[in-house]
Amino acid sequence: MGEEKMNDNLRIILERARWAPSGDNTQPWCFEIHDAQHITIHGHDTRQWCVYDLDGHASQIALGALLETIAIAASTLGLRAEFRRRQEAPEEHPLIDVHFTPDEQLIGDPLGQVIEQRVTQRRAFSTHPLTDEQKAALTASVGNSYEVHWLEGGAARWRMAKLLFRSAHIRLTIPEAYEVHSRVIEWCARVSEDRIPDQAVGLDPVGVSLMRWGMKSWRRVSFLNRWLAGTWLPRLQLDLLPGYRCAAHALIASRNPLNGIDAYLEGGRAVQRFWLTATVQGLQFQPEMTPLIFARYARDRREFTSGPPSLQKAHIVRGALEGLLSEQAVLDGIFLCRLGDGSAPTARSVRLPLDRLIQ
Repeated sequence: MGEEKMNDNLRIILERARWAPSGDNTQPWCFEIHDAQHITIHGHDTRQWCVYDLDGHASQIALGALLETIAIAASTLGLRAEFRRRQEAPEEHPLIDVHFTPDEQLIGDPLGQVIEQRVTQRRAFSTHPLTDEQKAALTASVGNSYEVHWLEGGAARWRMAKLLFRSAHIRLTIPEAYEVHSRVIEWCARVSEDRIPDQAVGLDPVGVSLMRWGMKSWRRVSFLNRWLAGTWLPRLQLDLLPGYRCAAHALIASRNPLNGIDAYLEGGRAVQRFWLTATVQGLQFQPEMTPLIFARYARDRREFTSGPPSLQKAHIVRGALEGLLSEQAVLDGIFLCRLGDGSAPTARSVRLPLDRLIQ
């Protein structure tokens, strides 16, 4: 019935909206179509199984990016998208009504041209600095409710690279993260509809082969970590080297208190505009969310693992991140990333086909 209620404009909007970014390509949404002017987004978070989303914020940011993508795509067709979250719906399963209305005065958003081109590149970039014009456009893209904190120059990038290297040790040594990685990586793949293909992870062929062998069981991972310094190769290739080899790192922070789901939905909208603006400028881009997530867990004293005593390590990550930025910036932080000139990835996550997202 949902397919029958779609007109051409709505199909175009939803075909483009499904390209919104989400953590590990989880795509925490589906669409209920009432008619050509009204749909409901059925969201869900991944707190039940993802150690990086225990408070649901990562999924809420992704849902916000979806809302912004819908608004941008609709604008290119002369339609204004209006969103209303149903207050009675549980936070873990938000329901958001979307109404489309024609607006002859509406100017199509130029960011609509790069929705499908936006991608994650996990390999090293050029260290050539961003231009003042690029930074100004990126800063303006998030709007007045957010600010962008930049980390530039060799010394700052090196400190950030070391912080990422340290944070990655948590990511690679706790069983909860192993369960997530086992679930979200598609092996022997260049593209994936609902996961990350192993060729897009950012490791060289030796690293991919070693990871493929180790990830067959937590016992193998533990063996590699204990006896063969198993975290060193992925941390060097995925964190230290790319953390230094970029133009800049950026933290998007809210100017308002981050209270509740609506604050993170709005933050996700700002993140998507920032990412699409980087794409328009031909920049490559990689999210770097785990230090920000672990810093929040440390601040909240959340015991996020049954494995090694990683809360103490999370406190170290938090201190290092606040030393690079500031305590307030980290407290207000929505999104952390790196960007710069570089080649486009040859492997990427794609998306589930639209018919599988319509309920």
